[in-house]
Amino acid sequence: MTPLVLDVDGSVGPLAGELRLALGDWQEAIRFGASLGRYQQFRRHLQAQLPPQHGTAWMGSGDFHHLSWLLIEHCIARQRFSPARPLRVVVLDNHPDNMRFPWGVHCGSWVRRIAMHPAVSHVHVAGITSPDIGAGHAWENYLRPLHAGKLSYWSCGVDTGWARRLGMSAAFRAFPGLDALADALTATLASERQSTYLSIDKDVFATDVVTTNWDQGQMREAQAMGIIAALGGQLVGSDITGDVSSWQYSTWWKRWLSAGDGQDTAIDAQALAQAQAGQHALNQRLMAALSAATHPATGQTTHH
Repeated sequence: MTPLVLDVDGSVGPLAGELRLALGDWQEAIRFGASLGRYQQFRRHLQAQLPPQHGTAWMGSGDFHHLSWLLIEHCIARQRFSPARPLRVVVLDNHPDNMRFPWGVHCGSWVRRIAMHPAVSHVHVAGITSPDIGAGHAWENYLRPLHAGKLSYWSCGVDTGWARRLGMSAAFRAFPGLDALADALTATLASERQSTYLSIDKDVFATDVVTTNWDQGQMREAQAMGIIAALGGQLVGSDITGDVSSWQYSTWWKRWLSAGDGQDTAIDAQALAQAQAGQHALNQRLMAALSAATHPATGQTTHH
């Protein structure tokens, strides 16, 4: 199906057969985070332009990962998922994106909203190597979806012993390395077949695979491709963030919070061009893999 580019930051190179929506006027308002009111304004603006059917959605920098919230809800509504016929969500990310953010929604807080959606059976966030789920940041994680059995973290190299003390060990899958994590996730997805939406933040990849604006994980491209292949015939929607763009916030709290998160959005032109070239090559390969894995009749459930 037609690739959809939500062109907010100009970072996504041309994709064959694409539908590209010009959204640059929203960059300062939406990038990194937004109040719920502003986010809903953007949602209405975007929904007026979304086609009835589309392929993988490309959102640019990982600063826009919270746009997955509206894209997944759009998928749920369009394909009529429900508690009786639910949608599974898989997120490949170096961060849990389930962190507390009391001023609306931002790129690290959106997963809770999807996990608690009645038409979503479960969210798996896989590839986490960030200390965001370690003891030092435990209080920042939304605990309700973890306690409710609707969210699982798949991590490597992070001490998550605190979760056992709170009775949430079932929600935390820790592995000695990314090979073991990818193998276990691939086996789970292949054996527990269900209509699935896949969201990829390319900061899940090691820095020698691709360069992003955020601190990165350890996943190899082959591991991600194996996970995508395991979803063959189950995939009914997908999106990708983690491209690279340079931006200077005019909003003070975005400058403050993004700097505190170690985000790098001040990139010189030569480094930016080099990073975007690598990103574009990876995008082409991901697009081919996702197209091959997408269910031929979107909306048809694949429960076995």
